[in-house]
Amino acid sequence: MTKTTSPAPLLGTRALNRATLDRQLLLRRAPLQAAAAVEHLIGLQAQNVRPPYYALAARLDGFVPERLSELMAERAVVRMVTMRSTIHTHTAADALALRPLVQPARDREIGVFRKGLTGVDLDRLAALAREFVEAEPRTMKQLREHLLAEWPDADPQALGVAARCKLPLVQVTPRGLWGRSGQVSLTTAEHWLGRPAGPAAAIDDVVLRYLAAFGPASVKDMQTWAGLTRLRPVFERLRPQLLTFRDDNGVELFDLPDAPRPDPDTPAPPRFLPEFDNLLLSHADRTRVVPPEHWGSTWQGNTVHCTLLVDGFLAGVWKLLDDTLVIQPFGTLTRARRAEVEQEGRRMLDTLHKGTSYDIRYGTVIR
Repeated sequence: MTKTTSPAPLLGTRALNRATLDRQLLLRRAPLQAAAAVEHLIGLQAQNVRPPYYALAARLDGFVPERLSELMAERAVVRMVTMRSTIHTHTAADALALRPLVQPARDREIGVFRKGLTGVDLDRLAALAREFVEAEPRTMKQLREHLLAEWPDADPQALGVAARCKLPLVQVTPRGLWGRSGQVSLTTAEHWLGRPAGPAAAIDDVVLRYLAAFGPASVKDMQTWAGLTRLRPVFERLRPQLLTFRDDNGVELFDLPDAPRPDPDTPAPPRFLPEFDNLLLSHADRTRVVPPEHWGSTWQGNTVHCTLLVDGFLAGVWKLLDDTLVIQPFGTLTRARRAEVEQEGRRMLDTLHKGTSYDIRYGTVIR
C-alpha cells in the first residue's frame, strides 16, 4: 500500500504578515536594548544615516537615539557593505563574521565592472587599498585617485567598486552619529575594531538566525536577503530540526519550531518605518507586507520614500517637511485608523525629535 504524505500546513498572507511582524519586533515594541535588537535583526539597512534610528524607534520600547549613536561611537556597531551589496548597521561581531560569509557575492559583483579593470591585479589592488585606508580613514574619492595612480588606464569607478568589494570597509564616525554630520570616510573593519575578521559565520547558524528574524521563509527568501545563491542544500540539511509550511501559492516555507506564529487576526498597530527598511526588502515574495497593488509605490524615480504600515501592511508613505509630518496614504483611512496613525506619528516624533514642534497633515491620497 502506497503511503501518502499530508501536505504541509497552509500559512496565508495575514498569518505570514503577523508572524513576520512579531519576529521584526513590529507587532509590539520589544523591551530590548539597541545592541540586542541590532543583533537579533542581523543588522539594519543604513543606506542613509537616519534609517537605523527610525527602524529602532518603531521597534523598541523606550528607545532613545543617543544610545545607538553611543554604540557607534564606541565601535560596538558599525556601518558597512554586507548583504545585497548595501550598507547595514551591524554589531561589531556580526560585521567581522557576516562579511566573509557574503564575500563570494562581492567577488561576483566585481565581474560586472571587469571591462574597467583590464590589467588590474585585484590582489595588489586590495593590498594597496588596505595600506592606504589603514594609514588614516579616506574618502572614496581619495581611494579612487590613489588606485588610479597605479592603474591610470582603468575606470575610476570600477577601481572604487573593486576596493569596496575586496575589503570590508566601514564608515568611520562621526558619520552615522545622531545629530552629527560627516562625510563618508573609510577604513577596514579589522583596523577600526582592532581585531581580525572571520572566521565566516557558519551558514547553518545564519539560516536559523534569519528564520528567527524574518521567518517563516522559503529558500528564495533567504537568498534574497543574503544576496547568496545555492542555499537549498543548507535548508535540506536543517530540515529535520525545522517545521515546514506552504503559502497561498504552494511555496514551501521553513520555520523554527518554537518561533511565534500569532493568530492572523492579532491587532497590528500602525508603524512609521524608514526608507529601505529590512521588512520590505528581505523576502523574494514581499506580499506578506506589500499588497500587489502597491508594489513600486514607495519610490519615484531615484527618490525612495519612508513607509507607513497600517494593519501590518504597507499603506502609505511619509516625510518630514520643515516642521510638518506629511502622511500620504494609499487609500482612504477611517476616522479610527487616522487617529491611530496620528498617535503613532506623534510618538515617533517625540522619540526622535523631542523638543521640536511638528504639525501632522495628510497629503494627496496615492491610488
